[in-house]
Amino acid sequence: MEQMVVSAEIRAETGKKAARLLREAGKIPAVVYDEEGKATSISVDSVQFNKVWRSITKTTLVTLDVAGKKSDALISDVEYDIMTDTVLHADFFAVSNKKPLVRSYKVQYQGTPSGVLKGGFMVKHIPEIKVRALPKDLPVRIVADVSKINIGELFTVKDLNLPESVTLLTSGEAVLVTVAPPRSK
Repeated sequence: MEQMVVSAEIRAETGKKAARLLREAGKIPAVVYDEEGKATSISVDSVQFNKVWRSITKTTLVTLDVAGKKSDALISDVEYDIMTDTVLHADFFAVSNKKPLVRSYKVQYQGTPSGVLKGGFMVKHIPEIKVRALPKDLPVRIVADVSKINIGELFTVKDLNLPESVTLLTSGEAVLVTVAPPRSK
Protein backbone atom coordinates (compact mmCIF):
# COMPACT_ATOMS: atom_id res chain seq x y z
CA MET A 1 0.00 0.00 0.00
CA GLU A 2 1.42 3.37 -0.95
CA GLN A 3 1.98 6.01 1.71
CA MET A 4 -0.80 8.60 1.74
CA VAL A 5 0.12 12.27 2.08
CA VAL A 6 -1.81 14.91 4.03
CA SER A 7 -0.67 18.50 3.42
CA ALA A 8 -1.02 20.92 6.31
CA GLU A 9 -0.31 24.53 7.21
CA ILE A 10 0.62 25.88 10.62
CA ARG A 11 -2.15 28.06 12.06
CA ALA A 12 -1.76 30.86 14.56
CA GLU A 13 -5.38 31.46 15.53
CA THR A 14 -7.22 29.00 17.73
CA GLY A 15 -10.67 28.93 19.26
CA LYS A 16 -14.23 28.46 18.06
CA LYS A 17 -14.37 31.48 15.77
CA ALA A 18 -11.08 30.62 14.04
CA ALA A 19 -12.19 26.98 13.65
CA ARG A 20 -15.52 28.05 12.12
CA LEU A 21 -13.76 30.34 9.64
CA LEU A 22 -11.38 27.52 8.68
CA ARG A 23 -14.27 25.12 8.07
CA GLU A 24 -16.06 27.71 5.93
CA ALA A 25 -12.86 28.00 3.84
CA GLY A 26 -12.83 24.21 3.23
CA LYS A 27 -10.19 23.40 5.84
CA ILE A 28 -10.20 21.36 9.03
CA PRO A 29 -8.55 22.58 12.24
CA ALA A 30 -6.14 19.96 13.57
CA VAL A 31 -3.34 19.41 16.06
CA VAL A 32 -0.19 17.33 15.62
CA TYR A 33 1.44 15.90 18.75
CA ASP A 34 5.02 14.66 18.76
CA GLU A 35 6.47 11.87 20.93
CA GLU A 36 7.44 14.38 23.65
CA GLY A 37 3.84 15.63 23.86
CA LYS A 38 4.47 19.00 22.15
CA ALA A 39 1.40 20.18 20.24
CA THR A 40 1.35 22.21 17.04
CA SER A 41 -1.88 23.72 15.69
CA ILE A 42 -2.34 23.06 11.97
CA SER A 43 -5.05 23.11 9.33
CA VAL A 44 -5.62 20.52 6.59
CA ASP A 45 -7.65 20.58 3.39
CA SER A 46 -10.99 18.86 4.11
CA VAL A 47 -11.27 17.09 0.72
CA GLN A 48 -7.74 15.68 0.89
CA PHE A 49 -8.13 14.67 4.55
CA ASN A 50 -11.46 12.91 3.98
CA LYS A 51 -10.02 10.96 1.02
CA VAL A 52 -7.19 9.67 3.23
CA TRP A 53 -9.16 9.24 6.47
CA ARG A 54 -11.94 7.17 4.91
CA SER A 55 -9.50 4.68 3.38
CA ILE A 56 -7.17 3.87 6.30
CA THR A 57 -7.23 2.24 9.74
CA LYS A 58 -6.05 3.67 13.09
CA THR A 59 -2.65 2.00 12.57
CA THR A 60 -1.96 3.20 9.03
CA LEU A 61 0.95 5.62 8.77
CA VAL A 62 0.40 8.72 6.66
CA THR A 63 2.95 11.29 5.56
CA LEU A 64 2.11 14.62 7.18
CA ASP A 65 3.56 17.50 5.19
CA VAL A 66 3.50 20.59 7.43
CA ALA A 67 4.72 23.57 5.41
CA GLY A 68 7.23 21.43 3.50
CA LYS A 69 8.50 19.43 6.51
CA LYS A 70 7.42 15.79 6.11
CA SER A 71 7.00 13.28 8.93
CA ASP A 72 5.25 9.96 9.50
CA ALA A 73 2.08 10.28 11.55
CA LEU A 74 -0.97 8.38 12.71
CA ILE A 75 -4.43 9.94 12.69
CA SER A 76 -5.12 9.39 16.37
CA ASP A 77 -8.53 11.02 16.81
CA VAL A 78 -11.22 12.63 14.67
CA GLU A 79 -14.18 14.70 15.83
CA TYR A 80 -16.97 13.98 13.36
CA ASP A 81 -20.47 15.48 12.96
CA ILE A 82 -22.80 12.68 11.88
CA MET A 83 -25.64 15.10 11.10
CA THR A 84 -23.69 17.01 8.46
CA ASP A 85 -21.28 14.17 7.50
CA THR A 86 -18.26 16.41 8.09
CA VAL A 87 -15.03 16.22 10.05
CA LEU A 88 -14.81 19.01 12.63
CA HIS A 89 -11.30 18.43 14.05
CA ALA A 90 -8.44 15.95 13.75
CA ASP A 91 -5.50 14.93 15.94
CA PHE A 92 -2.29 13.55 14.47
CA PHE A 93 0.48 11.74 16.33
CA ALA A 94 3.90 12.25 14.70
CA VAL A 95 6.18 9.23 15.14
CA SER A 96 9.92 8.79 14.72
CA ASN A 97 9.91 5.02 14.00
CA LYS A 98 12.48 4.64 16.79
CA LYS A 99 10.12 3.97 19.70
CA PRO A 100 7.71 1.02 19.58
CA LEU A 101 3.99 1.65 20.07
CA VAL A 102 1.41 -0.53 21.81
CA ARG A 103 -1.87 -0.93 19.94
CA SER A 104 -5.05 -2.97 20.43
CA TYR A 105 -6.62 -4.72 17.45
CA LYS A 106 -10.03 -6.25 16.97
CA VAL A 107 -9.40 -9.61 15.35
CA GLN A 108 -11.12 -10.10 12.00
CA TYR A 109 -12.13 -13.64 11.12
CA GLN A 110 -11.79 -15.12 7.66
CA GLY A 111 -13.39 -18.31 6.40
CA THR A 112 -15.95 -20.70 7.84
CA PRO A 113 -14.61 -23.29 10.30
CA SER A 114 -14.86 -26.83 8.93
CA GLY A 115 -16.49 -27.83 12.25
CA VAL A 116 -19.32 -25.36 11.55
CA LEU A 117 -19.89 -27.02 8.17
CA LYS A 118 -20.30 -30.31 10.10
CA GLY A 119 -22.97 -28.80 12.37
CA GLY A 120 -20.87 -27.21 15.14
CA PHE A 121 -21.04 -23.66 16.44
CA MET A 122 -18.23 -21.08 16.27
CA VAL A 123 -17.67 -19.43 19.66
CA LYS A 124 -15.57 -16.23 19.83
CA HIS A 125 -13.80 -15.72 23.14
CA ILE A 126 -11.66 -12.56 23.27
CA PRO A 127 -12.56 -9.66 20.97
CA GLU A 128 -9.14 -8.00 20.70
CA ILE A 129 -5.42 -8.47 21.22
CA LYS A 130 -2.54 -6.12 22.09
CA VAL A 131 0.71 -5.90 20.16
CA ARG A 132 3.90 -3.81 20.29
CA ALA A 133 5.88 -2.78 17.21
CA LEU A 134 7.61 0.13 15.57
CA PRO A 135 5.04 2.34 13.82
CA LYS A 136 6.28 1.30 10.37
CA ASP A 137 5.83 -2.39 11.30
CA LEU A 138 2.30 -2.12 12.74
CA PRO A 139 -0.08 -4.31 10.77
CA VAL A 140 -3.04 -2.55 9.16
CA ARG A 141 -5.37 -5.24 10.49
CA ILE A 142 -5.10 -8.68 12.09
CA VAL A 143 -6.97 -11.44 10.30
CA ALA A 144 -7.43 -14.98 11.64
CA ASP A 145 -8.09 -17.72 9.09
CA VAL A 146 -10.41 -20.06 11.02
CA SER A 147 -11.38 -22.30 8.10
CA LYS A 148 -9.38 -25.35 9.35
CA ILE A 149 -10.88 -25.54 12.87
CA ASN A 150 -12.89 -28.69 13.54
CA ILE A 151 -15.37 -29.47 16.31
CA GLY A 152 -13.63 -29.38 19.70
CA GLU A 153 -10.54 -27.55 18.41
CA LEU A 154 -9.16 -24.15 19.47
CA PHE A 155 -7.65 -21.22 17.64
CA THR A 156 -5.31 -19.38 20.01
CA VAL A 157 -3.49 -16.06 19.79
CA LYS A 158 -0.18 -17.83 19.02
CA ASP A 159 -1.85 -19.36 15.91
CA LEU A 160 -2.11 -15.90 14.32
CA ASN A 161 0.24 -15.33 11.41
CA LEU A 162 2.04 -12.15 12.56
CA PRO A 163 5.34 -10.75 11.25
CA GLU A 164 8.43 -11.27 13.42
CA SER A 165 8.71 -7.50 13.94
CA VAL A 166 5.42 -7.54 15.92
CA THR A 167 5.51 -8.59 19.58
CA LEU A 168 2.35 -10.06 21.10
CA LEU A 169 1.42 -8.60 24.49
CA THR A 170 -1.69 -10.75 24.85
CA SER A 171 -0.92 -14.26 26.10
CA GLY A 172 -0.25 -16.68 23.24
CA GLU A 173 -2.39 -19.26 25.05
CA ALA A 174 -5.47 -17.00 25.04
CA VAL A 175 -8.26 -18.61 23.03
CA LEU A 176 -9.75 -16.58 20.18
CA VAL A 177 -12.18 -19.14 18.73
CA THR A 178 -13.49 -22.63 19.49
CA VAL A 179 -15.98 -24.78 17.64
CA ALA A 180 -18.57 -26.31 19.95
CA PRO A 181 -20.29 -29.59 19.07
CA PRO A 182 -23.86 -29.48 17.72
CA ARG A 183 -26.60 -29.43 20.32
CA SER A 184 -28.39 -32.70 20.80
CA LYS A 185 -32.16 -32.75 20.82
